[in-house]
Amino acid sequence: MAIVRNVLAGRIMASRPSSMLIAARSMSSWWQSVEPAAKDPILGVTEAYLADPSPSKVNVGVGAYRDDNGKPVVLECVREAERRIAGNLNMEYLPMGGSLKMVEETLKLAYGENSHFIKDKRVAAIQSLSGTGACRIFADFQKRFRPDSQIYIPVPTWANHHNIWRDAQVPQKTFHYYHPATRGLDFAALMDDIKNAPNGSFFLLHACAHNPTGVDPSEQQWREISQLFKVKGHFAFFDMAYQGFASGDPERDAKSIRIFLEDGHLIGIAQSYAKNMGLYGQRAGCLSVLCEDEKQAVAVKSQLQQLARPMYSNPPVHGALIVSTILGDPDLKKLWLKEVKVMADRIIGMRTALRENLEKLGSPMSWEHITNQIGMFCYSGMTPEQVDRLTNEYHIYMTRNGRISMAGVTTGNVEYLANAIHEVTKSS
Repeated sequence: MAIVRNVLAGRIMASRPSSMLIAARSMSSWWQSVEPAAKDPILGVTEAYLADPSPSKVNVGVGAYRDDNGKPVVLECVREAERRIAGNLNMEYLPMGGSLKMVEETLKLAYGENSHFIKDKRVAAIQSLSGTGACRIFADFQKRFRPDSQIYIPVPTWANHHNIWRDAQVPQKTFHYYHPATRGLDFAALMDDIKNAPNGSFFLLHACAHNPTGVDPSEQQWREISQLFKVKGHFAFFDMAYQGFASGDPERDAKSIRIFLEDGHLIGIAQSYAKNMGLYGQRAGCLSVLCEDEKQAVAVKSQLQQLARPMYSNPPVHGALIVSTILGDPDLKKLWLKEVKVMADRIIGMRTALRENLEKLGSPMSWEHITNQIGMFCYSGMTPEQVDRLTNEYHIYMTRNGRISMAGVTTGNVEYLANAIHEVTKSS
């Protein structure tokens, strides 16, 4: 019987058209050309840290807040909001544009509590998948309605900014921002790049706590930037991932945006609650575009929603409920403002402690930039080779560009971290 089956199978195969055999071969090789994607540099740091058995290991690469014991934090205002919403609301779909209440409260943070732009209904806004989703929707909006435009991105910037506009097929150019020698802002070169860009160019700006450098323009410098944007007719798109988390004061952290609004610009803003409410995994954010009038805002919002529809249909509900519950209740909002200041103050305190420890060791380098910079990240100025030594000799993990996540610095490890940095930099 086995012989008969084999003979029959051979006849069947022989009788199949050659086109079927070719199709079978091609189907088996559909994904042969797919190569493994490059590892994310930040996630790779965390993987290496977790695999290290050393009891003295330190992770200053993570981009999420940690308390002074190195533990993740859930804010009490968030816990209370969750208690209030548990079981009280259904889990129906949100509209394509998301929670109207969450968007309304979020716009007040960016544009001002009593903003006439909001009252005049000139802001087109939708709930987004945190700041990343807001940036991506805007990039697609830019590509669809200004197809011949490009985006100017600062050097350096959060690496994912390049991915977002690349995948939206928007051509990218860069502008000077960080000055390695001073570990501060390269303001003159920045202004030259703004001046030399073609009139009506799009620029990506970090509203506060620039990632990864922690270097922000001063208020006066923001005013000069705004004025030059006005002369050149440029469009400013602000990524505001750290409002409140940078200085502890949401109003102060929105100053760059308020300056542009005062000067009459039409701008776009990406907002996120990952850092300032600790809602990292809830993906709660907002995209807004300031328009000329209400009619234009209605049209723009409709198009933003249409872009969202094929991507993810509509945004998640739980994070939006948490945000709207906190910001919509005066007592909970007061508690949030208190807690976000505690987080910001801890980061600022760790900056001071790290600098003081380095200076006590008699470091030949200036570490003033540690306290001049602001926000979660400190651009240390260390070379990739020095970072490798920190990892290999001291089990200290960070990205190879020398970016220190100050959230990973605690009173328990700051002295150890300073000693290690001193050892790898003292011969520089």
